[in-house]
Amino acid sequence: MPSGERSNTTIPTLPSGGSTPSVSTSHTLPDLSKFSIYDQSPDIRLNVKFVQDTSKFWYKPDISREQAISLLRDREPGAFVIRDSHSFRGAYGLAMKVACPPPTAQANKKVGDITSELVRHFLIETSPKGVRLKGCPNEPYFGCLSALVYQHSMTPLALPCKLMIPSKDPNEEALELDTPTDTVAELVKQGAVAQQQVPEEAHACNVLYISSVDMESLTGPQAVAKAISEMVAVNPLPAATTVHFKVSSQGITLTDSQRKVFFRRHYPINTVTYCDIDPQDRKWSKEGGGTAKLFGFVARKQGSTTDNVSHLFAELDPDQPASAIVNFVSKVMRR
Repeated sequence: MPSGERSNTTIPTLPSGGSTPSVSTSHTLPDLSKFSIYDQSPDIRLNVKFVQDTSKFWYKPDISREQAISLLRDREPGAFVIRDSHSFRGAYGLAMKVACPPPTAQANKKVGDITSELVRHFLIETSPKGVRLKGCPNEPYFGCLSALVYQHSMTPLALPCKLMIPSKDPNEEALELDTPTDTVAELVKQGAVAQQQVPEEAHACNVLYISSVDMESLTGPQAVAKAISEMVAVNPLPAATTVHFKVSSQGITLTDSQRKVFFRRHYPINTVTYCDIDPQDRKWSKEGGGTAKLFGFVARKQGSTTDNVSHLFAELDPDQPASAIVNFVSKVMRR
């Protein structure tokens, strides 16, 4: 935005060394360092510092509404960015990914349109009292955007869900997909020794993504078997693409770092109804020779309460077998 529109805001330096937008007025705003939250345990104090230091990851003043949608449409629910409002001078726009479209979304919209509907927009107004979500009577005022973000990462208040504070720039996230992680096979090996000690954090591996097949209301092993039968009947067969397959308590996230088929797709764990190897034990012929086991998971179709989609994959690395992957997904679903 032109600098004239930002004349009523400053970006002061915080004690932690980071910076975050704050309202500058003639009134005295609350001193956040005196809040009781800073008198709590070291873990909480560390978390507050973490929030302040991450504003560069979620505060994107110059991006447009459309750029915010593009940045968030394939992210997990709770992902967000805050930008300068281009319509209301001195205000901010909060764009966040949600799990379900708003009630006002038309049921007959195309899938792409529904995906856009999963990015919600909220206006953050500024006043001598501080910053707050506009049009939400139960929302308090905050002394700065970092305080607003931190509070909404603990409780959603008027938002559809809690904010997920990023640890890196969303534009650079795809570049870090090759960072080594515990393999799913290693995780399951740990679980075989001490099942109750399986870590809660996410685990990931690379697999071959083949295709997604509409199943109407069908789920379970029948859905996986039918989807594979329909897939192998296609001539020519779909081309397999290497994707990053991440499993966490929040769901399954697929990332196509080369963007051959898509960029990122997230399936909340409460929408995943089944995951297993092909009941008929069919194999996928790999490009370089050899075969790999086929597996898939069934998830609720985005924007629907009844229709399902079977997402089909094949093993890529012998150290990350399909059996280990589906076993871990099933464990996460049972938690």
